[in-house]
Amino acid sequence: MTGLVLKLAPNERVLINGAVIENGNRRGRLNIVTPGANILRLRDAIHPGEANTPVRRLCYAAQLILSGDISMADARAELGAGILQLGAAMNDPESTKIVRAAFKAIEDNQPYYVLKSLRQLLPREEYLLSIAKRPPSPDAIAAQ
Repeated sequence: MTGLVLKLAPNERVLINGAVIENGNRRGRLNIVTPGANILRLRDAIHPGEANTPVRRLCYAAQLILSGDISMADARAELGAGILQLGAAMNDPESTKIVRAAFKAIEDNQPYYVLKSLRQLLPREEYLLSIAKRPPSPDAIAAQ
């Protein structure tokens, strides 16, 4: 059987095509065989107030597509522009590979894979933002 396999923890919730589904008391497994089904694990969802960085905002936009709140057609331009900006800012080889995968997922009309790719950039973004917030070292100030 082909398709997406979801392994769910006890009582875990998942959003499938706009319907919230909750697993029972035991671990579960769902085989999603319908191509193009919109799926979002609610434990991984970014809440609106948490969409406060460039990558998180793009993840949130992809989530809105998966939840059915906006269409891929309506979000395509914003997602594409945002991902291109990420590619300019995160230009190491691994980030470039991830950005390309996210952009290809937009072209292929696959919002789940857009989100999956973008989520890989969250730790990198957090690291870059932490560096930007650090005060300059005394050696760096003296060098100026």
